Amino acid sequence: MSQVTKKTFCRVCEPACGLVATVEGNDLVALKPDRDHPVTKGYACHKGIYGLDIHNDPDRLRVPLRKNADGGFDEISWDTALSEISTCLQAIIDRDGPSAISGYTGNPTAFNTLYGPAAGGFFAQIPGSRRFSSGTQDTANKFVGGEAVFGTRTVHTLPDIDRTDMIILFGENPAVSHWTFFSVPDPVGKMKEAEARGARIIHINPRKIETARFAGEVLQIKPDTDVYLMAAMLHEIDQSIGFDEEAVARHGSGVDNLRAFIAQYPADRVAGITGIDADVIRQLARDYASTPKAAAHMATGVNMGRQGTTAYWLLNMLVFLTGHLGKEGCNYYSLGFYARSPSAGRGNPDEAVMQDTPFGAIRQPGGVGTSPPGTLMADMVLDPSDPIKAMIVTAGNPVLSIGGEGHMRRALEGLDLLVSIDIYPSATAQMADYILPSTSAFEREDINVVNIGMQYQPYVQFTEAMVPPGYERKPEWWIFGKLSQAMGFASPFDEGETPDMWGRINAMLRSRDHDMEELRDEQVLVLPKTSPEEFYEIGVHTEDKRIACFPGALAEARDRMDSIFTQLESEGGDQLKLITIRGDRMMNTWYANVRKMKTKNHDRNYLHMHPDDAQKRQLQDGQSVRVANDFGDLSIELKVTEDMMPGVVGIEHGWGHTSATGMRFAASTPGANANRLLPHGPGSYEPVSNQAHMTGIPVEVSVA
Repeated sequence: MSQVTKKTFCRVCEPACGLVATVEGNDLVALKPDRDHPVTKGYACHKGIYGLDIHNDPDRLRVPLRKNADGGFDEISWDTALSEISTCLQAIIDRDGPSAISGYTGNPTAFNTLYGPAAGGFFAQIPGSRRFSSGTQDTANKFVGGEAVFGTRTVHTLPDIDRTDMIILFGENPAVSHWTFFSVPDPVGKMKEAEARGARIIHINPRKIETARFAGEVLQIKPDTDVYLMAAMLHEIDQSIGFDEEAVARHGSGVDNLRAFIAQYPADRVAGITGIDADVIRQLARDYASTPKAAAHMATGVNMGRQGTTAYWLLNMLVFLTGHLGKEGCNYYSLGFYARSPSAGRGNPDEAVMQDTPFGAIRQPGGVGTSPPGTLMADMVLDPSDPIKAMIVTAGNPVLSIGGEGHMRRALEGLDLLVSIDIYPSATAQMADYILPSTSAFEREDINVVNIGMQYQPYVQFTEAMVPPGYERKPEWWIFGKLSQAMGFASPFDEGETPDMWGRINAMLRSRDHDMEELRDEQVLVLPKTSPEEFYEIGVHTEDKRIACFPGALAEARDRMDSIFTQLESEGGDQLKLITIRGDRMMNTWYANVRKMKTKNHDRNYLHMHPDDAQKRQLQDGQSVRVANDFGDLSIELKVTEDMMPGVVGIEHGWGHTSATGMRFAASTPGANANRLLPHGPGSYEPVSNQAHMTGIPVEVSVA
């Protein structure tokens, strides 16, 4: 049988690197980097290439399944599955009300263009239903922080890495994660080029990250304290070099209130909390402020702390108040293939809209990037006053990905209905009443929608399905469309059996003078780069068109910053703090079943600990240790390494697949689930954004 090659792109992380697929009949037989791609130019990492192994994995789901009386699963038809699920959902709504219905959306759906409108359309027709997402595990703070500062959740600034002379990176590791909220193919290559021309790159991180082996220097910081370093840097700049008064006068508001606030956090006061010498803090601040072309960026290592939104506010202040916003070599906004109206993504930048719950006040969901805290999901299921009784989980594995595995298992076991839509029989799917098989990235049409407004070089790419869906797999938009139809809701299939799902994207493209017909024909449309100087015209959407330097929405968060500081000051010097590590051989649940990702010593995860901390506890490298706190415990092998900052331990996340028996290789190499040690329930999230607290967690380590 002859082979053909087709252009497509990776759906693992934000750069969406171009790929070339080799297809033989209905089989995907090879993936390789697209060397002719106008933007990614032949770059693709092993995770993208191993998408082939995921697509062809014999453990992938093939047909709809229903749990039987023995706890196993029987194959059923789509008609039977959709009919029974819709009947059960309607019965729960009639008996318990719409608030008893919920959904959970996992990370891969962000790389699936047609999923969002389809699932959103379904749940919108159950007013009062509750929708959770993995966003509160990694980036919810940035949407709320962007809204507070710029008046919109959709504007996030990027470093002009090709022209900068200095860049400070807080809590990120691009060699492994390929950046987030900053879409750059081959980020390490970009940093090496920057360093070769003389740019200085500073990584702020509790560990000596992999990226620093290639480019940059690491300034180690105690986890969950970046917000105090930023405040101290701002204070030092204000007292020495001074803020950029022209930028402040033309574009800022509330600067005097900010000055009074940061005065509480001079370098001498925060040095002990951060673990960074006060003179080092002062010098870093002065170096950054006095470098004409300097940039800064922040990622999930800070997002996941207790004060991710506050940190994002101060990060933006470091950029703006030093005159490093909207200038060549500094930070800027990259307009993608959608020219938003001034009100797009706008929430209420003046005050957070809070909702009272039995578990305390939470930020009311509404708009881009907001959902209830995932760490309250189990509590809301078990809430006797207003329980969740049914849940649809799409491309997610909350049993392992949210803090408190045991608590989550108990909650999901108590549901009247649990539906899993996935490509794999994950640990969560194994608990479901129905498992519905979805298509892989290469069995559906798609575009690179996730990185709109965060691309260093803006472009949009269309991919057809490389191969037809195998067996009885269906795309998620089809599943939600058919489920809507089965429940008597408005559905895309009201138009017929072949609805046009691309109307929304076509309208977005037309805002930039393109359309779907052109995109399908060209496959890749490269858009002009946004000039940094355009930022103040296109990036600020507050009512007064000024950057909010002291947002009212963060008043409570600022009070919380003070109380957390007091708590950190009172901690004992021997308290170990846990961070989770993103490894280059693990991505999420789907990659846990890929043999190529777990070769040699990558078949398990480890507790990483500095030699001094191991010696104090009389622990040896390779020893089995017990890690415990008030939330849980686990046994894991110890890896002693000087990469860790003393007082900090780390565990690679994404492991713990013991109960995912349908994922045979993952279950045979399960590793330990670090999230068993993370907070859950009331107090486990940042109130202003619902972002989970997942780093800087107190733990004790002893011999297992």
